[in-house]
Order: sequence, then C-alpha cells, then structure tokens
Amino acid sequence: MVKSKNNITDFFNSLPKNIFSGFVVSLIALPLGLGLAIASEAPPIAGIIASVAGGIVVSIFGGSNVTITGPGNGLVIVLLGAITTLASGDLYQGYLFTLAAIICSGVLLILIGILRLGILSDFFPSSAIQGMLAAIGLGILAKQFHVMLANTSIKGGTISLLSNIPKSIIDLFNTDQQGLVIAAIIGVLSFLIMLFYGKIRNKYFQLVPAPMWIVLFTVGLSYYYEFFSEKDYPIDKSLLVNIPKDPLSNFPFPDFSIILEPKFIGVVIAITLISSIESLLSIKAVDKLDAKKRRSNINKDLNALGIASIVSGFLGGLNVVTVIARSSVNVNNGGSNRSANFFHAIFLVLFILLFQDQLSRIPLTALAAILVYTGYKLAAPENLKSIAKIGAEQAIIFFATIIGTVTTNLITGIITGIVTTIIIHIILNKSIMLFIRNFLKTNVLMFKEDGVDGTYFVSVKNFSSFLNFTKLKQKLDAIPEDKDAIIDFSMCTFVDHTVQENLLNYQEIFTKRGGSFEITGLDAHSTSSTHPLAIRSVFSFNKLIKIGANLTKRQEELKNIAKQFSWDYIPKRNEDTLSLNDFVYFNTKSIDFKYNTITDADNTFEISDILFSEGEFIAKEVVRTTIMSINLEHPIPKFTLDKEGLLEFIYKFAGFKDIDIYNHPDFSKRFFLLGEDEEDIQCFFSKELVLFFESNPYYHIESNGATLLLMKKERQASAKEIKEMLDYGLRLYKIIDMVLKPSIC
Repeated sequence: MVKSKNNITDFFNSLPKNIFSGFVVSLIALPLGLGLAIASEAPPIAGIIASVAGGIVVSIFGGSNVTITGPGNGLVIVLLGAITTLASGDLYQGYLFTLAAIICSGVLLILIGILRLGILSDFFPSSAIQGMLAAIGLGILAKQFHVMLANTSIKGGTISLLSNIPKSIIDLFNTDQQGLVIAAIIGVLSFLIMLFYGKIRNKYFQLVPAPMWIVLFTVGLSYYYEFFSEKDYPIDKSLLVNIPKDPLSNFPFPDFSIILEPKFIGVVIAITLISSIESLLSIKAVDKLDAKKRRSNINKDLNALGIASIVSGFLGGLNVVTVIARSSVNVNNGGSNRSANFFHAIFLVLFILLFQDQLSRIPLTALAAILVYTGYKLAAPENLKSIAKIGAEQAIIFFATIIGTVTTNLITGIITGIVTTIIIHIILNKSIMLFIRNFLKTNVLMFKEDGVDGTYFVSVKNFSSFLNFTKLKQKLDAIPEDKDAIIDFSMCTFVDHTVQENLLNYQEIFTKRGGSFEITGLDAHSTSSTHPLAIRSVFSFNKLIKIGANLTKRQEELKNIAKQFSWDYIPKRNEDTLSLNDFVYFNTKSIDFKYNTITDADNTFEISDILFSEGEFIAKEVVRTTIMSINLEHPIPKFTLDKEGLLEFIYKFAGFKDIDIYNHPDFSKRFFLLGEDEEDIQCFFSKELVLFFESNPYYHIESNGATLLLMKKERQASAKEIKEMLDYGLRLYKIIDMVLKPSIC
C-alpha cells in the first residue's frame, strides 16, 4: 500500500515536467506527422491521427516508460507502395484499402504480443537491419527531394526517382512560374534549417525544435503576404497542406473488400514486419536513455501498438509505432513516465482544433524538406563507413539488403540480407554441415558461483549467431542487472557481429544499474577486422593477434590495468610455460601456451591467461584459465592450499593428510592444506598469514618453494576479477615478506 501511495505521489510530482515534455514533443510531431502522411500519399491529417491514437492508447496500455508513439519513417515506403498500388492508381481508394491493411496489421501485432514473440526481432542480423533502414532513407529522400523542389509530377520507384533528381533541378531553373520558384526556395531554406539547427548553440533558439521553426517561418511568410505585401501569396493551394475544416467528423471507413487477395496480404505482412522491427529497435534504444534505468515490457508494448493501430486505422490514420527521435526528445526534456506520451497527443488535438487556418498555410515543400533530411540521416555515407569498419562481410550484407529492397520491396530486401548473412557464416565456418550441426546444438550453460552475491557465469559453446541468440538471451534476461555476470566464449568457435552488438547493449544496462557484465574468451579468436565488434572465429591459433593490434574490450582493460601500475602487457601467446610444470595442479595437465600477460619490471609478479588440456582422446578437454605467479626473494615450504570441499574430502580417503595449524581450528576446518614438510609448513603459517587467508576470498594457492601460484576458477577471469587477484597477490606478498624477515622458522 505504501509503495502504491509513493507511486501516485511521484506521478503527480513529475506531472509538470511531463506536461512540458509532451508539449515540446508535440512541436516536432505536428510537422513530422503531416509530412509523413503526405509522403505516403495519405491525407495530411492521417499522420496526426496516428500520433493522437498512439499517444492516448499506448500511454494507457503500453509496457514502456518514456517512449513516444506515432507514424514512423520506416513505414513511408510500405504505405506509399500500398496506397499507390492496391487500387491500381486510385489514390483515395488505395488509401481506404491501406486503412484496412493497417487494422489487420494491428491485429497481428496484438497476436505477436500475446504469444510473446517480441524476441523475433533478435533473428535479424544487425547489418541487414541497417541496410533496410538505409534503403528506407533512400526511398524517402528520392521521393521527397522532388517535392522539396515543388515538383509533384515525377513518379516511380526509388532508382527512377533518384535518377530524375537532376531533371527536377533543371526544370526548376527553366520554369517561369514564380509560385513554384518561391515554394522551392522555401523548401531549400527549410532543409538548411534542419541541416544547421544543431550547430547553433543559443539556448533560447534551441528551446524550439527545428521542424517547428520551419512551421513558424512558413506560416509567418504567409501572413507577411496577407498583411504587408501588395502581392497575393504566390504559392498555389495544391502545394499547401490540406486540413479538413471539421477534423472530428467524416472519418473515412476502411475498405476490407480485398482482404483475401495476395497483394493485400503482402501489404499486411510488410506493415507488421516493419512496424515491429522499428518499434522494437526504438524501445531498446530508449530504454538506454531512461534515467530511472527501467526496462520496457516489449510484448505488452506490442499489444498496445496493435490496439492503437486498429483505432488509428478506423479513424483514418496511419499505423502506430514507437519512434526513437521523438522519444529521445521526451527524455531530454524531463519526460519520466507514459503521461508525456499522453500529453503530446492532447496538445496535437488542440493544435488541430485551434490552428487549422495556420496549418493550412504550410507549404508541402517545407514538410518535404524535413523528410529529405530524415532520409539523408538514415542513408548517410557515415553509416556505411561505420559498417565497413566492422568488416568487409558486413558491408556486403548491408549492400545486399539495400539492393534487394530498392529493386523489389522491404520484405524481399530483409530476406536477402538474412540469406546473405547465412551464406557468409557458412563460408567462414568452411563447412555447411559444421554450420548446421553447430546451429542446432544447445550451446548455453549458466550457473551462479558460490556466495549470496555470487557471480553469474554463462558459458557459450560451439557457435553463436543471430540465428541462435535467443538461447543466450533467455539466460541473460534471467540475471538481475545489479549483479555481476561473466559471459565466456572460450569454448565457442564462432561469434558473429549481431551477438556482440546485443551483448554491448546488455553491458550498458548492467553498468547503469550497478552490476557488471564482462565478456571473456574472445582474445584468442581471429577476426575479420580491427573493430572490437567484428566477427570472431577460431580456425587456427596461428592467427592470434599481434601486439597492440585488434585488442578485444577485455584486452584493452587489461592493458589499462598494466598501465596503471606502470607494468608491461603482452597480449600475444608465449609457449614458454616450463616453470608451471613444477606445480602439483599441472602435473597431469598439458599446458599449450600462455597469453595476455601482465608483468612488473622485476618479473616478480605475473598474471596471464593459459590454455591447457587434460585427459586424452575422447575424454580430452581444453580449458582456459587465469593464473598469477609470484616469485619470492626467499625459499618457503612447498604446499597446496585450497578451500575445504568434496575433492579435499576424497584426498583424505586417499591417504593425503590435511595439515592442521595449531591454535587456528577455524582455519583448519575451512581450508585443506597439503604438503610434505609438515613442521616447516606449520611454522610458515603465522597468525598474520592465517588471518589474511581467513579474511579474504578463497584462492587455490600453491608453492613450489620459490614461486607462488594463485588461481580462482577454471575459467578466464574478468578484468574486475584480475584487479582483485592483483590486489590479493600484492598484499599476500607483503605478508609473506613480513613473515620471512624475522626468520622465525
């Protein structure tokens, strides 16, 4: 009950900020909603209806916290194609058919949410999604560039529209119609406002979003001609926004007469596919921005988006999706709960009811300029550069998706991207059967290590890609985000870019919420590029990284740890491991090499990852772990110290004696101490040393007389654990040095 009261109090306390944030978002949503509807060949009011329906419905039934909903960029191409083709060129009839498709898509979204199929978004390769978004951007830019130059006559597909851009520019310079020239100038100036808005650092100027500045500029220009100029407003009504005089009546009714035709079903599937992908990507991105570090209920949000799309379709609006740009504006202006989405919808209703005359003065060229800028951002060359840096194969996937999309449609395009990714993965794995066999294997094991606040350890084996990422995701979602998690890929032969990008998202969320999320086991994999998120595979250890080149994030952290102590860090492998054979632990094991070595200038301390194997033939197992060795100035007894446990219990039955330390019964109960020279060992374990071991975490510790070996787990340690091991080893060295100086033994 107290919690409920606190929630209500918090809601009302944050209400002023959410109202303000909703108002600011509405200033962006108003011109953008009009523009997206016009770009789709739908009535301008359709975009506003989608924003209002989404804002009200999703704020009530949604599962997200700070997202804003409305018409999305990604659907422009799908809706444009649907409206222009479903009725064979009759745009209004095509619009009615499309409304029916939007409603059917809403039903499918609800079904996806009920069946908890939000995870399907994880089955799309990252580069293919980026290619799809770039293709959408090209489509928007190609169509709207002509409208920005006041040319609404050029039609066709994306390639045809792009090739006709020079023609639109030439036609503008050759026209003698002053109205078209002025409309085009307004379009170009509006684009320049969008382009340079971010470079103006005046805090008062930034209070008004760039799209609203365009609205104020164009409406103000219209009033100038009406009140201060002797000439009439030169822009023809066909190039102005058409807002119905009574927007709350005469809603168009969707036409379901072709519901069973293949082309209609194709449109429904396309709308559902792009709606779900755009929304899920936006929800994930906005969750990272949430100051309260909350995670959205994705399936509940899909239900709400489906309901909102049905409502919007019956009222004549576009489909409703979660939008990243408006959501980020909401967060930046203090929006903290779903009420901001609700108020943004209310302000849009007020704008439409109170400012119909002003909105009808906005030139289509100005709204087109906003969309040209949006399309450019989606298809910017910088996006290709970023993807190419990850690896040449990612650029191939990116281009394959773009080509498949612009030459056919969005569904074919994304399928092309997926198929291209699979083919590349098969080639990189060098065998189609190996690929299929590994893909079908259950490859994720998770357990919680000892202690109430123990670390969650997740081991991934064989093969990890976008195709089987859900197996890993299910485990990761079960880990509390304020705890420590280690994801180990040392037994995994292949890790693709999509998996690593998703893991980076988890890492950011865990860090925000007070936990830690570390990835280990990728240091010995060969890579497709020097990018930290490049595909990693194990085909041959001859391809191990060179010094200073292509370090993983963990290796960068190890390098920084060494730098903090002014020590050396050597990532490459070193096969000189003979000194380790002197320790009991490695007597029955075959050490292959060590790598990722951190050492001080005097070679007293050394931390390194090692790869060793135990067993033979079928029973052979390869293990990677992290050890620390400490070279001592004076000889000490040979011993093995470990936590009392089942293995040590078996040792006793085998005849090995657990050495008791006099006057320290608790120590003898908690630790298993093994060695040949019992008297020397008892003398060496002074009260200071015993107290140190009792008051610190457990480590497996061995002495060969001249060197100490420290190891915690039979796995690679995370960077955090290496810091702890380093601190432990340094303090242990000081204690031993203090024990040896009096030479009491």
